Amino acid sequence: MKLFYSPGACSQAPHILLRETGTPFTLVKVDLGQHRTQEGGNYYELNPKGQVPLLALADGTTLSEGPVIAQYIAEQAGRQDLLPSVGSFARYKVLEWQNYITSELHKSFSPLFDPRIDAAAKALFVQQLAKKYKWVDSRLEGQAYLTGDTFTVADAYLFVITGWAPGVGVDLSALAHVQAFLARVAQRDSVKAALEAEGLAKAA
Repeated sequence: MKLFYSPGACSQAPHILLRETGTPFTLVKVDLGQHRTQEGGNYYELNPKGQVPLLALADGTTLSEGPVIAQYIAEQAGRQDLLPSVGSFARYKVLEWQNYITSELHKSFSPLFDPRIDAAAKALFVQQLAKKYKWVDSRLEGQAYLTGDTFTVADAYLFVITGWAPGVGVDLSALAHVQAFLARVAQRDSVKAALEAEGLAKAA
């Protein structure tokens, strides 16, 4: 497998999961500004969306969209701790979080990285994110991870997305349960290895 990624982007979540599962893979860095791979190839030819992550399989087929890639990695590895079995209610709870993170958190961060959006609009997104994270904080009270005491694909996703907050003016420092969650996930060997591979170990 090849994982096409950009350091610190949402592609870091499947990167963590590949390491968490011990799946053999190769990292291929993408310059999203130029849409070129580290070998100089045109990334649009691989993924017309122009976004990361992209998972390329040995037979040349590809998967895009982080939550779907996460599901594929967990299931291929047979890791029902990361994503419970089909038909189980526990699985739907993990997928519920995956959907919330991608639609309510991830997409609310996106405008904060766009220089074309004015300060007033960005302030609104910051306010909305602060409110949503206050709710997330309440869900983490009394448990180690989003769905209980077991690390899942949703926890990897939340960790990566939340890591963007300080750089875009979203202050989550007062949310004790969120901060404890971030510190806990940061101690996982898979997370440390992914951050180091992406050149972000010092930032962690």
